[in-house]
Amino acid sequence: MSNRPIHFELGVVEPERAVKFYEDVFGWKSMKWGGPTPYWLMTTGADEEPGINGGFMVHEDKQPRTVNTIGVDDVDAFAAKVQAAGGQLVVPKMAIPGVGWLAYCMDTEGNLFGIHAQDKSAA
Repeated sequence: MSNRPIHFELGVVEPERAVKFYEDVFGWKSMKWGGPTPYWLMTTGADEEPGINGGFMVHEDKQPRTVNTIGVDDVDAFAAKVQAAGGQLVVPKMAIPGVGWLAYCMDTEGNLFGIHAQDKSAA
């Protein structure tokens, strides 16, 4: 893993409205994910072009925000590195079934970001 951003997430209030906006304006494609949390995967372009794909979700506090997720080899190890460097673990490691492991952190400047390790056996 290269420790680079691999996914973005936009916090939205009305997901269907947000999906329509980004499809109409930018031509992005959406797919509602069938996981335990309502989530819309957004494909922003062809895989061979520069850029990353993302998703939309309604955050519990209903606040709009952008969260970039960084691909790592080991969520636990990187959560420890974040904390050792003065950041915070905001949401502990959780499974995204069939995809991998995810945790949300905050840097020293108050920016929220995710760390994700792929693992298809995550449950």
